[in-house]
Amino acid sequence: MKTSLSLILHTAKVMILFVSFTVLFYIGMVWLNQEYQSYHRYDEPKGMAVKVSKAVDTGDDAWLERLMLFYLNGE
Repeated sequence: MKTSLSLILHTAKVMILFVSFTVLFYIGMVWLNQEYQSYHRYDEPKGMAVKVSKAVDTGDDAWLERLMLFYLNGE
């Protein structure tokens, strides 16, 4: 009788800890979502921004060089 009561109490403590940490994690995820909800990542830059890349047409063999570079660098 005493061992079964002890087992039930131990199980209840574990469940309470699990549920409370799960709720805490969920609240943290909701907070992060609300924090970044209004963050516009692709807005036009302000100030003296300079475009740093330019498309270059190098000919018909450029796709093979780019493919080899992709395979070598993994990007």
